[in-house]
Amino acid sequence: MYSKSNKKSQNLCYPQLNKHAWNERTRRHITSNFYDVAGFLNGKSSLNTIEVEALGDVSHQSLLHLQCHFGLDTLSWARLGAQVTGVDLSPVAIEHAKQLAIQSGLKAHFIARDLYQFFDEKQREKSPELFDIVFTSYGVVCWLSDLNRWAQGIKAQLKPNGIFYLAEFHPINDLLFGDDYFNTEQAQIIQEPTYTENHNNELDTLAVWSHSLSEVITALLKAGIAIESFNEYPFSPYAVCEKLIQNSQGQYELTHLGKKVPLIYTIKGRNIS
Repeated sequence: MYSKSNKKSQNLCYPQLNKHAWNERTRRHITSNFYDVAGFLNGKSSLNTIEVEALGDVSHQSLLHLQCHFGLDTLSWARLGAQVTGVDLSPVAIEHAKQLAIQSGLKAHFIARDLYQFFDEKQREKSPELFDIVFTSYGVVCWLSDLNRWAQGIKAQLKPNGIFYLAEFHPINDLLFGDDYFNTEQAQIIQEPTYTENHNNELDTLAVWSHSLSEVITALLKAGIAIESFNEYPFSPYAVCEKLIQNSQGQYELTHLGKKVPLIYTIKGRNIS
């Protein structure tokens, strides 16, 4: 997530490349301690305090979860009373999400689609379903080649006055670890193991894009999403980098020249048109 290595230029179909990688990662993630599926099935929520407090009571709210992986967060929102739909490019992940919905007795709708393909298909529908909330979180922006198209797609899914919420790893970490902060428009082809403890040093080949904070915020504003709050946090809820140090609250921190580094940012916006 923070660490990128072995960059090389290849002429590849990026969605297919990433779909294959995330199919393989899902097979490892589903049995990992990091995701703790058993804990979830025993009633544990996979959501963090940051996003739960920001969105408040979601009872009877329709919630679209973009890039939902195998659905733990999606189903955790369902446990809180939301009517949930999850979308992810990996059919392996979506199949596991559907199985987990059955196992947990939670109602959810899951769709296996590349995000841009999903947006295009929804646009062609005569009466597309609109949502009270569009949610996406933690390690999602780097997989997006076109943030303007992403933001426009989000707006198109929202009801009037509907809420968009993003919790994401701070891009300053890309700079600290020797990667690009600003978008170079070209995909970076990387090879790295996944972030769960059971990666067995198996390398995945992936296509990622760098996006600055200003690019994310500007794309949302241009699409017509009014930003109500933007927050930065000097900790991460996840130990996704070896250099992070756990604090007394169980959060993970990073220092640079003796100063705390922002690791997470959140954006809450609203469809005002």
